[in-house]
Amino acid sequence: MRIHTVVVFVLSLTLLASSSLLASDSETRRTLGGKPDFSGVYDASTLTPLERPVQFGDRLFLTPKEVKDIAEEERALMARGNAPTDGDRGAPEAGGAALVGFEDRRQEAELFGAGNVGAYNTFWFDRGEGALAIKGQYRTSIITDPANGRRPAMHPEVEATFTKWFSNFFRNDGTAWWLNEEGPGPYDDHELRPAAERCLIGFVEGPPIVPGLYNNFVRLVQTPQHMMILNEMIHDVRIVRMDSEHINDNIRKWLGDSIGWWEADSLVIETTNFRDVTGLVGASRNLKLTERLTVLDEGDLQYSFTVDDPTVWTKNWSGDFVLANSDERVFEYACHEGNYAL
Repeated sequence: MRIHTVVVFVLSLTLLASSSLLASDSETRRTLGGKPDFSGVYDASTLTPLERPVQFGDRLFLTPKEVKDIAEEERALMARGNAPTDGDRGAPEAGGAALVGFEDRRQEAELFGAGNVGAYNTFWFDRGEGALAIKGQYRTSIITDPANGRRPAMHPEVEATFTKWFSNFFRNDGTAWWLNEEGPGPYDDHELRPAAERCLIGFVEGPPIVPGLYNNFVRLVQTPQHMMILNEMIHDVRIVRMDSEHINDNIRKWLGDSIGWWEADSLVIETTNFRDVTGLVGASRNLKLTERLTVLDEGDLQYSFTVDDPTVWTKNWSGDFVLANSDERVFEYACHEGNYAL
């Protein structure tokens, strides 16, 4: 009886201690080592653009009406794109058709590759249903530094090269214009096509993690020594080595070399050793990316990043947004199925 009483007393103290620990950690799920447990699936979709539309100037937050208008505009676009196709419609305009749903928004459509002979319809779009909110305030852009919410200027010589490449990539006037120019044309060799078209890296910029038209889920798997970051888009995987050093500078990777460390309850990730072609459009092999993950309410994560590439941009630039906790699963992205054009 005495032994039984002692056992019950010890178990009671253990349960009280466990309950106290669970109560104190109720806002942040933690690993056995006491670190925040980031393992799970997160949704990065948002209608807030990476760069701020110029009409907002230096204004960081949207008004309630603007938030409502953005959501309504997206619903209307999806409705137009999902409407039955008119069987009596005429031929597309010279140069090819706009993306479905973007026919009356030609300027925006051109950013997504207008001049197609065919493209995804809006069934595949999954940009989210509203603008980005952090602590109840809705953002005009993901980029927060510089103050205008836009990427800083490129160095003149870099901008000239990038502009030529970009214009050739989207140039489509219905003619084989490259036959009149010196050197190989953009379709003369598969290695001349962009890395994303070849399914080597994702179609959206990254790293850093940036929302795109679809496939915006991110899965994190955490161990004491590593953090795995799996992007749904093209199932790109980064392995972050904790408390380590970067590999030799002459070893280059498509997604760079990532090391991580803890600053209080925030995980900081530094990525270097990129190849000449990176997932961040415009960046070079000299890119150094710093990312930070911090737990918010409801298990969401605040994700922030700083781009440091002094050979391309005249100053660093930074942004942040929310990775929303999700019960969804990440499935394989079969990038090359049916990709006969390549």
